[in-house]
Amino acid sequence: MDNLARLLKESWTLVEDDRVRLGGHFYARLFLLDPALRQLFPVQMTGQGDRILEAIIAAIHTVDDPESFDEYLRALGRDHRKYHVDERHYETMGTALLDALRSIAGDGWNLEYDQAWREAYAAIAALMVAGAGADDDPPFWHAEVLTHERYGPDTAVLTCRALQHPLRWQAGQYVSLEAPRYHPRVWRNYSVANAPNDDNVLEFHVRSPGAGWLSGALVRRVRPGDLLRLAAPMGSMTLDRASERDILCVAGGVGLAPIKALVEELATFNRTRWVHVFYGARQAADLYGLAALQELVAVHPWLSVTPACSEDPDFDGEQGDIPDVVARYGPWTTHDCYVSGAARMVRSTLRVLAADDVPPPRIRYDTFGDL
Repeated sequence: MDNLARLLKESWTLVEDDRVRLGGHFYARLFLLDPALRQLFPVQMTGQGDRILEAIIAAIHTVDDPESFDEYLRALGRDHRKYHVDERHYETMGTALLDALRSIAGDGWNLEYDQAWREAYAAIAALMVAGAGADDDPPFWHAEVLTHERYGPDTAVLTCRALQHPLRWQAGQYVSLEAPRYHPRVWRNYSVANAPNDDNVLEFHVRSPGAGWLSGALVRRVRPGDLLRLAAPMGSMTLDRASERDILCVAGGVGLAPIKALVEELATFNRTRWVHVFYGARQAADLYGLAALQELVAVHPWLSVTPACSEDPDFDGEQGDIPDVVARYGPWTTHDCYVSGAARMVRSTLRVLAADDVPPPRIRYDTFGDL
């Protein structure tokens, strides 16, 4: 396995700086091999069409951690049922992937690399097929939007109820979401912002500063009564209930969503662990969830919340980027740590925690961009 991982990562350096061409070649070859597959993807592929390719690449980077590799791929297979991907499609995708890698890598590609990717992809496909086949849940859930509240021009908090079938998730996880009325076959991951409940109601926090495909629709167009689709929950940023360590939570912007869910779950059983939440944004107006957090602080003496703004000199609180604020309050060596936000913010926070010698197994995060 060590040699396989070495070959995969070594060969990846030949193409990683040209991912746009790699994705273009992959999909061109995929649709040439099986034109019927095109209808499984959105009309506009930009920003959405490379989801499957990105998932394969993410899997390759966990190949030297067998437990994570297995767990990730089985979950990914369950999740990809929402695309109507079935077992016969995996061989076609593997052929297209190898063809794209050979083409983009050029003269640096060799037979060892080729065999390593064949072996790895065979393992990926087998685990994804097994994961899909072992799940009795539907490929996706229909959900009705119940409430929709705007916070400024770019942010919205909405709730929806999963219909027909119970949707089981853990605090800290995320789901893929589609708004078929506005952008059919466009899926994007969003963290669930509340702990599980008997009413099958999920809360989402969405920010879309630009035009944005799905996020733009969720912020500016979706209304109560609209129907969404939700795929199976994923992610490992969940509580370790067996731990007795205190907890650090770091949230940037709408990265507050899974942190809020974790705090809500802790409120149902925690009595002994101190929980420190650091919540950052650029401007005070962007701290849309602060009032709700402060209400929780008033009820739970083990909870503290430290807000910070990076570009608002008039804010009556901590100033600076949230990773720098966290560093000022450290060290966090003895804590379980949860980090959620944009990829750059997560990267910076991980560096702060590494400097505090926090053991990596005690740090949990999910990010929907490259680290």
